[in-house]
Amino acid sequence: MNRLTRDQMAERVARDIPEGAYVNLGIGLPTKVADYLPIDRDVFLQSENGLLGMGPAPTPGDEDWELINAGKQAVTLLSGGCFFHHADSFAMMRGGHLDICVLGAFQVSVNGDLANWHTGEPGAIPAVGGAMDLAIGARQTLVMMELLTRQGDSKLVETCTYPLTGLGCVSRVYTDLAVFDVGPAGAAVVEMTPGLSIDELRRLTGLPLDAAV
Repeated sequence: MNRLTRDQMAERVARDIPEGAYVNLGIGLPTKVADYLPIDRDVFLQSENGLLGMGPAPTPGDEDWELINAGKQAVTLLSGGCFFHHADSFAMMRGGHLDICVLGAFQVSVNGDLANWHTGEPGAIPAVGGAMDLAIGARQTLVMMELLTRQGDSKLVETCTYPLTGLGCVSRVYTDLAVFDVGPAGAAVVEMTPGLSIDELRRLTGLPLDAAV
């Protein structure tokens, strides 16, 4: 079965981010998207710890550890970029000033519910961060995740069983096997990796998927 690498997933998400967008990239996998935004496309990356105008990751050895994103990874700052108090950053997030956020997830339901801060398992460490603020504050919430868990269970589900981050907030899900649109009409397949059929996706997810129009 052909699967996209994490870098290929990041490049695929980057293709859908338009010129002039103000974007927050969530901790973990979504941070890779910054490395694949075309240099001739003006996209303004915001971080909840108080940065606007982030660039790609620095080359090894050129890190400035006083310039980090919310995941404590070293980042670069583009010309014109700025930094500010995290309270102002959260005001941006909550006030509807971000066009897009890209988040990771434990589960996404077919109607766009998001669960990404806690598995509910005993001993698991919850990590909500700014995810709830982003999920409801951004004009569009995208999710980037591997489709299956290590146990082979689908993370795209009929109904989330993990504690929810936001209701009906996700519009598109990017995975290593396919891209899905989700929402009130359910989940639809936008594209698949070469050689994968929609029937195989239905089997893997246990969902009655249709192709997006």
